[in-house]
Amino acid sequence: MTNKSPLRAGTLGMLIGMVCCFTPLLVVVFGAVGLSSWLGWIDYALFALMYTSMGVAAYGLYVHSGKVGFNPKGLISTTVVLILGLVFWLEFNFAIRITLGALIVVFGYGYYLRRRKNSTEMKEV
Repeated sequence: MTNKSPLRAGTLGMLIGMVCCFTPLLVVVFGAVGLSSWLGWIDYALFALMYTSMGVAAYGLYVHSGKVGFNPKGLISTTVVLILGLVFWLEFNFAIRITLGALIVVFGYGYYLRRRKNSTEMKEV
């Protein structure tokens, strides 16, 4: 049995970040309680949360797969920092496209790990 907590935590963080980034949920909630002046910096925090959660989910996929292949911690951390830096540098102009690309990469990594794990199990039998 593998540990699923990094995968669950990463998925939950991604969902929270996406709901708060791509819907006006925080704008409505903060405006209702009189804290709308805090919304100027919220994108920086939410995108950082979302991309970090994607990295945690990618590492969770690695752990869930039974640690197939090399340990991707360094590569995941570097990629998260580079993507976040790119979004900040472009001033959120292509943030949705970059986020969708990052999601496709995470799902592709999960698919790769699943196929690799299945091929490893087939060779052992």
